[in-house]
Amino acid sequence: MAQAAPCSLSHLSVGKAGQIGSKRGDRVYDSVMTRNSAFFGPLSAVLLALLVFQGCNPLNLVCGGSRPAPIIGSLSPSTITFAEVQLGVLLTVNGSHFVSSSVVVINGTTLSTKVTSTQQLQVTITTALISTPGTASVTVKTPGGTSGDLGCTSGGTSHTLNLTIT
Repeated sequence: MAQAAPCSLSHLSVGKAGQIGSKRGDRVYDSVMTRNSAFFGPLSAVLLALLVFQGCNPLNLVCGGSRPAPIIGSLSPSTITFAEVQLGVLLTVNGSHFVSSSVVVINGTTLSTKVTSTQQLQVTITTALISTPGTASVTVKTPGGTSGDLGCTSGGTSHTLNLTIT
């Protein structure tokens, strides 16, 4: 059985403007790589970026359209009376990473939410949602973006804070 010749790149050379070719004497002859570099150059840069900058972070340009998971910091007020609920009380959710599609979810019910900033959301709580005194679970949900399957996380649900109704 014949053995394959060892592979060597010593006959290759890089010419002006980054052209790759075969070296014969002092001259560099064009190759297919020279003609296709206009296409493969940008493509290889994108592939390299995908491999190096996996996951969604500020360095990953591919994840630019993804949405961060919301974070709840506090509720204002954190305790309300049932009488206030009967009148309709405004609840402010403070935190970070809120976007225009973020919504407040109380006891599993998604509420009509006013996004006042990336750090604040507001909802009105009525007896249609809370029928008796007790504790209500409050979360914020942000639907996923359009990042597809590129290693980017998008959207999500915050941790839970409790709202006390006396």
